[in-house]
Order: sequence, then structure tokens, then C-alpha cells
Amino acid sequence: MVGAVAILLAALLGSIPFGLVLTRAAGLGDVRSIGSGNIGATNVLRTCNKKLAAATLLLDMLKGAVAVWLAGWIAGPGWEPAAAVAAVLGHCYPPWLGFKGGKGMATALGVMLGLAWPIFVVSALTWLAAAKISKRSSVGSMSAIVVAPIAALIFSTPGAALGLLVLGADVVWRHKGNIQRLLAGTEPRIGEGK
Repeated sequence: MVGAVAILLAALLGSIPFGLVLTRAAGLGDVRSIGSGNIGATNVLRTCNKKLAAATLLLDMLKGAVAVWLAGWIAGPGWEPAAAVAAVLGHCYPPWLGFKGGKGMATALGVMLGLAWPIFVVSALTWLAAAKISKRSSVGSMSAIVVAPIAALIFSTPGAALGLLVLGADVVWRHKGNIQRLLAGTEPRIGEGK
């Protein structure tokens, strides 16, 4: 019962749409009406407000990390991977937004930090390198989520690796439009287009 409460709390934390809340509070309207229509930091950056994009990134990461830490505190060791999955899926499919949320990468980075900081470091560095080389956030995101389960096997538990594998499948699937644009050569660079 306590574990179920921890998982529900993780999903609820994950479902807080910080990108939408921050852009509305700043008077920039509904971030879902521009660019990709996503509520994540990359789309918030398309409002040309770098501070709001950075705040969205940090808050989306924080909610993932807190969800994992709370699960361990409330339900005990072993519940963190399930909470990680719940938090990211909560972000991707928030019930208050018709189950249409972000792509989940910032929250995934947060849950990696909550699971074991070396997983976060490996994935964050992978994201930075891939995004810098390709100039595309989607390439960074997919690269980072693909290495995460491997890093979890080295630095954490098989349960964490399995949870990140599940999240990786969802995050990559949610990037299917980006993959099509990458193959077509039409994927916009960071801060451009949709």
C-alpha cells in the first residue's frame, strides 16, 4: 500500500507542467501553441526566453529527482525505479492536459540523478556532446536516454537499468517525428523552428 502511494505521488509530481505554468505566468501565453506544441524546455526556448527555458529544464529535472527520493523515503529501498518510471510517464501523459505532455527527457535526467548521480553525469555529458555535435536537441536526448540503462547497470541496480530501459523506449518513441525529420534533413537546430 505504501509503495502504491509512493508511485502515485511520483506520477503526480511528474505531471506538473512547469513549462506551461511558467510561460503563462510570464504572460507569453500557452507554450503548446508554438513550435512543437510541447510543454518542455526545448519548446519554451522557442519563446526566445532563455531564463524561462532554463527554469523549465531545472524544475522538470527536480520533480523527477524528488519523486525518486520520496519513493525511497516513503516506501523504502527498491521502489525508486518504479517511481522513476511513474514520474516520467506523468510528465509525458499528464491527465490535466488531456494526456499530452512533454517528451520526458528533462524529467528522465532528474530521475537518473535520483537513482544514482553517476547515471545522471554520464547521460548529461552524452546529451551535451551529441547536441553540440549535431546542433539538435532531439539527437542529444535520444543519445542520453540510450546510454542511461548501460550506466545504470554499472553504477546502480538491474532494477534501475530496467526502469530506464522502459523510459528509453517511451522517450525514443515520443521522438518519432524528430527521427523522421532527421532522416529527411529537416530537423531544426536548437532554438529554431519546431
